[in-house]
Amino acid sequence: MDTRPSNPASLPETKAEQRRDALTRLTPFGWSGGLVFIVATLTASFFLFGYFSIYWRTADMDFMVVYNALVMNDGKPQWFFDHTGYFTILAVKTWFQFLHSLGLLEAYSLPTIPPASDVAGFDAAMTSAIRAGRIAAWLIATGFILIFAALMRTIVRDWRIALLATFAFAFSGGVAMHLRILRTEMIAACLGIFALMILIAAARRGFAARPLALGLAALLCMLGLDNKVQLILLIAAFPVLALAFGSTRSASTDFWKNTGMSWLVVAVSGGVALLLTTKALPLITTGLGMASALGLRPLIAGTFGLYQAALVLFILGCVIAFSMIWKVSASETLAAIFAMIAGAALGLLALNIEYNVNNVVAVINPIEKMLSFAGLPEAGGGISSAIHMLLSNIGGVLMRYTYVLRTSPRPSVFLIWVIIPGIIYAWRKGERQTALQAALLMLAAFGIDTIGNQRGLGLQVAYFVFTDPLIIIAGALLLDRMAEVKVMRWSYPIGMALVVLHIGFSQGEPVKRAMSRSGPEIVCTWNVEHMPLLPVPWCKERTPASTL
Repeated sequence: MDTRPSNPASLPETKAEQRRDALTRLTPFGWSGGLVFIVATLTASFFLFGYFSIYWRTADMDFMVVYNALVMNDGKPQWFFDHTGYFTILAVKTWFQFLHSLGLLEAYSLPTIPPASDVAGFDAAMTSAIRAGRIAAWLIATGFILIFAALMRTIVRDWRIALLATFAFAFSGGVAMHLRILRTEMIAACLGIFALMILIAAARRGFAARPLALGLAALLCMLGLDNKVQLILLIAAFPVLALAFGSTRSASTDFWKNTGMSWLVVAVSGGVALLLTTKALPLITTGLGMASALGLRPLIAGTFGLYQAALVLFILGCVIAFSMIWKVSASETLAAIFAMIAGAALGLLALNIEYNVNNVVAVINPIEKMLSFAGLPEAGGGISSAIHMLLSNIGGVLMRYTYVLRTSPRPSVFLIWVIIPGIIYAWRKGERQTALQAALLMLAAFGIDTIGNQRGLGLQVAYFVFTDPLIIIAGALLLDRMAEVKVMRWSYPIGMALVVLHIGFSQGEPVKRAMSRSGPEIVCTWNVEHMPLLPVPWCKERTPASTL
């Protein structure tokens, strides 16, 4: 849209206003130029502090993912299932095959890796494999950043705010780390966040294809859960978050106002949902039936499947509540429910691409799988012990949010310092729904961070990618509704400070890892367990490799 004034006499005033407009000053390259700047800067960072690092520098989880790609390209099954790494491993496996077909990667399968006794050959082969894997991580992260940018344009009105939000996401601590390391969180978290952004856009206004959008969101949620079971925490927050984004524009369009054609669509969508659910039912049955045999303990009343059923009912209840509050027709509501069921079933069926019962059990029982390595204290402490643990985790996260009490390589902490006053300001200005939306997003981020803090090493950089986007979206929503903020006296200095902090803090961890002088000996503690058929040269004592 051309925003230039039609009256030449007003040109000086317009230029003066632009000089005061913090958003214009913070986005000097425009939309396309800004995206190019973001991608180019991250690419430079990737090659300076990541790609050329010695191959064992970030062995956890580079080695684990690459090892699984190597054994699967040798015709053997996936070995790593902790959470579950399904699409991360498949992506690297397929990427290795593609590079090998082009003659660009020789070390693409287990037999192509020289034995540990050939130190020079092993080092050369693993270097090429790890670097190829890092390229895959960079490509995936870059693609996700661009998708995030496109979706931000659908939920904020001003492209400058969308670009700044994309910048904050790209230079958040989690993305900066995942850009150069093969970890499972990136794919899972981004698919979940994309689903949330679709839900926000769909909740705000009615349109004919809205049930399809909800089905796509459900598909993305399940695909993300296939890769990392921790996504279940984010998924559980979606129904309440979506309720807060309804408006008078959320009512059904004329097509969905219980017309004959709309009910025909309901019938078709119901048939598709039934077909896909029938196909997915064996996976659900296997996941629940084999959980005990694979070492999981049921969360509630000694029975598997209870909280999963409760979550499904909670989601359905929120969909119905949304339709009643925001005047969505019965036909559209049913079509949306069927589309979500179909999307979730289709996402679950993706486990059949490379079927393994361990993946199925983990995905069907995500909380039990999380608890198996959550670092919980031994049973027997009672309620007082549980309360102490909860308060300790809440206190730990609050201290990290202050940064002063506990430092963190997380630039979004400084966004929180601005967002909390922004919520109060929006409420006092009468933008109460926006304030509520931002508050709920922040509460969801805080709750997930609190649970994540229970891990043995505390809240790790890798897990920031689950909650940083919630903080960023909250800030973008506030800024989008508070048009007067962009010309306030301190807006530009604060914005510029946040830009500098994001660039500096996001690169701190990658630089520290790249400059580290530590050796690879830590790999020996888990080499046998996670890479049984791939001894490494510096681990001289290990049990004989088992067979897969």
